[in-house]
Amino acid sequence: MQVGVRGQTYASWYLRRLGYVFLARNFTPSHAKGELDLIGCDGDTLAIVEVRTRLAARDKPAQPEMSISRGKHEALIRTAEYFVRERHISPCPVGFDVIAIDNVPGHPSVVRLHKAVLPPIIN
Repeated sequence: MQVGVRGQTYASWYLRRLGYVFLARNFTPSHAKGELDLIGCDGDTLAIVEVRTRLAARDKPAQPEMSISRGKHEALIRTAEYFVRERHISPCPVGFDVIAIDNVPGHPSVVRLHKAVLPPIIN
């Protein structure tokens, strides 16, 4: 749990430096299952950001971005649709980004940002 919380904090800091402006964090719809880690604007695009953090061995990346299952992907899309409706977001492009963070004890974190890697929705 602590690894995930630290990963989200680091991811939000990292993405802010790239110009993302965040609207919400850990959004869970009131009437459905699912959670969105970070939701923000990347230019004109509403960016839904899935944060994946793992502890890695010194010589081998953990590749947490590879852990998104089909069910998780479907839940992200469904939850993003709820967010857009509940927050009355004006029509705009919506994209799904994944930020992967490998933590190696005693070394700086390795961060990989994958922009628009999951099929987008348009509201």
